Amino acid sequence: MNKRILTVFALAFSLLGSAQQKNAVVALIPEPVSVIEKPGSFALPQNVTISLPAKADLGHTYALLKDRISNTGATVQEQKENTSATINLVLNKRADSRLGDEGYTLSVTTGGVTVTANKPAGLFYGAQTFLQLLPPQIESVERVDGLRLQAPAVEIVDYPRVGWRGLMLDVSRHFFTVDEVKQYIDNMSRFKYNMFHFHLTDDEGWRLQIKSLPRLTEIGAWRVNKVGLFNTFSAPLPDEPKSYGGYYTHEDIKALVQYARDRFIDIVPEIDVPGHSLAAIASYPELSCTEGADKYQVRAGEPIMDWSHGAPPIAMVDNTLCPANEKVYGFMDKVITEVAQLFPFPYIHVGGDEAPHNFWEKNPQVQALMKREKLKTIPQVQAYFEKRLEKIVNSKGKKMMGWDEILEGGISPTAALMSWRGEQYGIEASKSKHYVVMSPTQFAYIDYMQGDVSTEVPIYASLRLSQAYKFNPIPEGANAKYILGGQANLWTENVYNARQAEYMTWPRGLAIAESVWSPQEKKDWKKFAVKTEQFFDRFNAAEIKYSPAIYDPSVTVSKKDQAYFVTLTPEIDGLDIYTSFDNSAPDRFYPKYKEPLEIPKDADELRIITYKGKKEVGRQMTIKVADLKKRVKK
Repeated sequence: MNKRILTVFALAFSLLGSAQQKNAVVALIPEPVSVIEKPGSFALPQNVTISLPAKADLGHTYALLKDRISNTGATVQEQKENTSATINLVLNKRADSRLGDEGYTLSVTTGGVTVTANKPAGLFYGAQTFLQLLPPQIESVERVDGLRLQAPAVEIVDYPRVGWRGLMLDVSRHFFTVDEVKQYIDNMSRFKYNMFHFHLTDDEGWRLQIKSLPRLTEIGAWRVNKVGLFNTFSAPLPDEPKSYGGYYTHEDIKALVQYARDRFIDIVPEIDVPGHSLAAIASYPELSCTEGADKYQVRAGEPIMDWSHGAPPIAMVDNTLCPANEKVYGFMDKVITEVAQLFPFPYIHVGGDEAPHNFWEKNPQVQALMKREKLKTIPQVQAYFEKRLEKIVNSKGKKMMGWDEILEGGISPTAALMSWRGEQYGIEASKSKHYVVMSPTQFAYIDYMQGDVSTEVPIYASLRLSQAYKFNPIPEGANAKYILGGQANLWTENVYNARQAEYMTWPRGLAIAESVWSPQEKKDWKKFAVKTEQFFDRFNAAEIKYSPAIYDPSVTVSKKDQAYFVTLTPEIDGLDIYTSFDNSAPDRFYPKYKEPLEIPKDADELRIITYKGKKEVGRQMTIKVADLKKRVKK
């Protein structure tokens, strides 16, 4: 009798396991070109062998697989081109025309795993996809001995939509250590990014050692430490200690370049000129045309620009290199010489954004330059600077890239640009046969708030995950031939540490990754949202900080006669919203939100929480009624 009962239970569990396997959703980010789910699954044995192609530089691919798999207690051994291995990494002897240099095929059968590609980069991306098929605990930073590694049987064909798939990290506003930058690169590599845009210089710090210009890091890399909301600080006093900052030596950069290369990521260096140059001017005041520049200090977060009149801003201090000063071009030649030697990537990004006009307009040297060169407008003055700078860049065997302001006043046919002030500048540039990287603020600026201001560091703009997911790197009207790709940018004025950098990047970095890798027709917001929730488990295992703003509703307020009404709109399906106006913390036993809430006459604050069934998923949002009333659009 007991044996019969055990047999029944065994059969039931077997059927349940088969049903779960059949109904399992393969959650992969970015979404591959083609995924065919097959019956069954593959369980990795305790002794795993990985077959590698001979005489191929696979970078970090083998180490990635070994580190993750051995973290479960399994043993991992390398073999040379052995088809009986557990995992076969195969370079095609005859190129598969579908895959290009970065594509791959991934076959998981009941007998093993095979990744094929034309180039080593494809094997790396295929390995990353395979790891996403394994349980989330595979990402754990701690040992997970005994974890059963099982992947569903699938056949995947995959390759990227665009060639430039980037994330930018601003290390000027706040310095990030070499190890922190490596961690950021590691996290990028999980999702098939291949460009790390390194914003190295700005008003708040010069982060790159230039041996021929030592004051750039002796002075320009350090500032007075201020903590709080950036752009609201008092100006630093002359005698305050300047101990906050740091910089990267040549050896640091070489190590980072190799580290990124092993993960098939190129580093794109940016030296931001002629604006955003206060750290350089504090180091070498002779680079300015403005009297009193010798008193300038590296910016510590105090206001230096007046944006109330729109762009370009009105500068309170002159943070621009002087385009009429020949010393500037000698300075840039020294800088670009060392940058070109350190970074093998073909492009050097030279900034060019947000250069104020007001100091140039009144400067006698600039006026003389305009007369001599027959320049009629200040944008033409900046174009003069950019053209001379491009000659310097080209003389070092590199190509120049800048923000879309370099279009103004005319640029050379060979300059490339990043379109950040919207899509229209990139579309225009592509039509005039300039190479373009799309990075528009409305989709790709991940320094913006990703949830309600009640839960976020207050920034002047918002970018919800669903909006980031709408990013199309090849917008309608653009000449696709000249669109290199797209990227997201993390400016760090209010990002003080690496954990907050992670929080701001993820999960919006997932949305951008899928937008630049996956075919446009494969994008599906509802499916992506479900996948994102599943990836939160992976982030938790990897101890990567991320934003849960996807669970927080957007809050809008309207007014009718003397009454105010609050509308709460969830970003994803399946959320239940509960609220209170009585100053207590709501839970799922409170009234469920069903329609706009009228604000009670004497209420002081609104509290909001979200659930999925019985599970609390959102953050408790607390908003003062006075602040709610300010949200009414006039």
